[in-house]
Amino acid sequence: MSNNASNNPPDPNAPPTPGANGADPAAGALAADVTAHIAALEALVEELKKEKLLALAEAENASKRADKRIADNAKYAVSNIAKALLQVADNLGRALLAAPAELRASNDTLRNLATGIELTAKELETVFENQGVRRMNVLNQPFDANFHNAIQEVDNPNVPAGTIVQVFQDGYMMHDRLLRPAMVVIARGGPKRESSGGAGGASGVNTTI
Repeated sequence: MSNNASNNPPDPNAPPTPGANGADPAAGALAADVTAHIAALEALVEELKKEKLLALAEAENASKRADKRIADNAKYAVSNIAKALLQVADNLGRALLAAPAELRASNDTLRNLATGIELTAKELETVFENQGVRRMNVLNQPFDANFHNAIQEVDNPNVPAGTIVQVFQDGYMMHDRLLRPAMVVIARGGPKRESSGGAGGASGVNTTI
């Protein structure tokens, strides 16, 4: 009788046979699979969180760069016009040089004309100041290639070498950018100048105008 029972095939509808310790092997395998799947999903969620934070940071940086470009465009929008008006300021200065004080004193017409030119030059300077344009005071300052164009050197042993001793054309800044370099004459033959880090804070000057 026992031999017949051992030869019968297993019933497919019968419940699974417990293991030696009473646990269901299929259930254990399923639980392990679920645990691994949950761990994979959690790892995916963490990766997506990192990608989201990175995308947000990149978007914020792009927004800041765009805001800076817009601000710079507004800040320096009149740079081309300002450059053109510098020629007008130069011509007004030359007109005043043609009318020295001694000639004005003896000629009422010339004096009135010079007064009108001075008022016009002052009004133009006010317009420049309102747009952030300012003249650089470079006479007797050390030469700095970031701000000055040297057109000539002259022998002068009385001042340190590289000192600006004459200005042919004024230089201008617009906010923190160089609008036009000064055209200058510099001295040579004098004592060596001690290093002072450049004139007018040359480090970091922006020359993009």
